[in-house]
Amino acid sequence: MSNHYETLGVSRDATGEEIKKAYRKLARKYHPDVYQGTDGAEEFKKVSHAYEVLSDPQKRRVYDATGNANGMENGFGSGGFGGAGFAFQDIFENFFGGQTGGQGPIPRTRRGQDALLSLRIELREAVFGINKKIEVETAVICGVCQGSCCREGTTPRTCDICHGRGQVQRPVRSLLGQMMTVTACPGCEGHGTVIPDPCNECLGEGRVRSRKSLTIKVPAGVDTGTRIQLSGQGEAGPAGGSNGDLYIEIRVNRDALFSREGDDLHATLTVPMTAAALGTDVEIETFDGTQSVEVRPGTQSGETVVLRDLGVNRLRGNGRGDLKVKLVVETPTKVDPAQEELLQRLAELRGENYAAGRLVSSSGVFAKLRDKFGQL
Repeated sequence: MSNHYETLGVSRDATGEEIKKAYRKLARKYHPDVYQGTDGAEEFKKVSHAYEVLSDPQKRRVYDATGNANGMENGFGSGGFGGAGFAFQDIFENFFGGQTGGQGPIPRTRRGQDALLSLRIELREAVFGINKKIEVETAVICGVCQGSCCREGTTPRTCDICHGRGQVQRPVRSLLGQMMTVTACPGCEGHGTVIPDPCNECLGEGRVRSRKSLTIKVPAGVDTGTRIQLSGQGEAGPAGGSNGDLYIEIRVNRDALFSREGDDLHATLTVPMTAAALGTDVEIETFDGTQSVEVRPGTQSGETVVLRDLGVNRLRGNGRGDLKVKLVVETPTKVDPAQEELLQRLAELRGENYAAGRLVSSSGVFAKLRDKFGQL
């Protein structure tokens, strides 16, 4: 009995991927449609049998321990239960009126995979929406064979091993006797056909890697995490299969002036103490151009002025959010003698008594505190 590891040319500790790679290489070499020698069919069978054993973890463990590919030497004999062959498909036919086996050849043509890309945009672009042009590296249909996978002037051939069925039956000995199992044909990998002359451009895949340009319509109101689906813009499928979908996940960059909460925009406006006390109008630049913010007389730090319908366009629904401007009253940190004199005069006029730089309690001050706490 030949050594399966030697047949495939791999070591005893070879991984499943290494075994699969070695098998594919030898299967292509000894395939009857390709190999010119007289012993090609026999070598192909040996290679296929070795792969069948070593690719199955359970069979491989038994083989490593016993050297027997089946590992089922038992007292029932080669035929089991009196030596008669016992086909698993007979059980199905007797009980269910059907046959064992799969669904026939596996189509080469398959739908391409979906793809996910990230797109960064500015906050202004999220507010109003924008068209973005992007470059995508993906699988596209082969321009030479147009997805047929074959060299020009050639076509796929029916597999000589499974005769186009895509499946082969093999006997397996078990406690029930000899049973028939149906597996994908090792010659055509279950497709029912082989491609003796693959396209030189795509190497028989029917698709190649390429870069293409796309224009993405980003709707107004998107936010970080929003996904845009582009149907049919994903990878092209093997052998001329349909394209998958492309998903664009939005990432919105931070803005230097505005932040976002839902559909509202937020900004901070610093105003001088005198402007807060006397009242004024301040012009600010927004995404909609210059807007006027009213600072009412006596404005306190932390108050908010709301500018209606200047926020983010709603992604689902009509209208826009608001722009909320938080006012921060700026107290001067340094004053010259003239300014200090004016401030002291103002304090006197307001009944605020300062002595040695400290505010001296007065009935007026306590009255205000009492009134304030009394409202709580």
